Amino acid sequence: MPRLTRFEEYRDRYPDFALEKTDDGILLMRMHRDGGPALWDERTHHDTANLFNDVAGDRDVRVVIYTGTGDTFNATWGQESKRPSFKAPTEWAEEMGWYGRHRHLNMLEIDAIMIAAVNGPSNIHSELALMCDIVLASEDAYFQDLAHFSRNLSPGDGIQNIWPLVLGRNRFRYAQLMGQKITAQMAHDWGAVNEVLPKAALMDRAWEIARYLLRFSPIVLRHTRRTFVQEFKRAAVNDLGYGQTMELLGMTQFTPYGGGMKPLDRAWDDPDLWRKG
Repeated sequence: MPRLTRFEEYRDRYPDFALEKTDDGILLMRMHRDGGPALWDERTHHDTANLFNDVAGDRDVRVVIYTGTGDTFNATWGQESKRPSFKAPTEWAEEMGWYGRHRHLNMLEIDAIMIAAVNGPSNIHSELALMCDIVLASEDAYFQDLAHFSRNLSPGDGIQNIWPLVLGRNRFRYAQLMGQKITAQMAHDWGAVNEVLPKAALMDRAWEIARYLLRFSPIVLRHTRRTFVQEFKRAAVNDLGYGQTMELLGMTQFTPYGGGMKPLDRAWDDPDLWRKG
C-alpha cells in the first residue's frame, strides 16, 4: 500500500524517468535512458514499481501523462545478449517476481486518471499502457510481447491479466503464442486504443485531454479511477500470483534469450543456443 508522498521527495529519485508536475496537478512521467529512448533492464524493472508507489501516494497528482522518449515507448531490452541463455538463480528470480508483482499492483493504486501517450513500439510490458484510462498512440506504434513466450517463458507478471480484458482472450492467446505485432490501428479497431495520431500531434493531444480533465474535482477523479481499475484489481487478486508462480518456476529452470529481444530462432533445447554469442 502506498504511503503519503510529496513530489519533491521522488522527483529526482529515478534516473530512467523524467518527471514534471504542473501547479494544478498534471504529472508528466516520461521514460528514457540518458535522455534517449527507454532501456528496459533490471534497474528500470525495479524503479518502475517504486515510482508507481510514490505516485500513488501523491494526493496532489490529479492526472498522469505516461509516455516514452524518441521513437519508442518501451521496446529496447537492456541485456543485448552476450549470454543468450542462463539458469536463473532462485533468489534472483524471486526478487524479480516481487518487483514485477508490485509494479502491477502499485500502478493500480494510482488514483489519478492516467493517460498513456504511446509514442512508438512497445514490446516490453505493453500492458502498462493499456492499464491507463485513456490510451493515445502514434501511427507508428505497435503492441507486442517479446519478454515472455517468444523467448520460452510463460507470461505471468501482468500481461496475462490485462491483455485478455482489453483485447479479448482469443486475441491475447494468439498474439502471445505467435509473437504478433498489434499495430496502433488494429488496437484502435479492437477498442484498446482510443485515438491514433501523427507522432507530432501525440503529446499536444495528451496535454489537451489532461487539461480538460482538470475541470472535474479531485475527489471525482480519484473515485472514477478507482472504479475504472476495480476489474483489473480483481484479476490481480485472483490470478496474478498464480501466473507469477508459473513464470518464475520456468525462469529458475531455463531462460533462453535468443539474442536480445528477438524470438527464439531454434528449438529451446538446441545445443547451439547455449553457445550463441
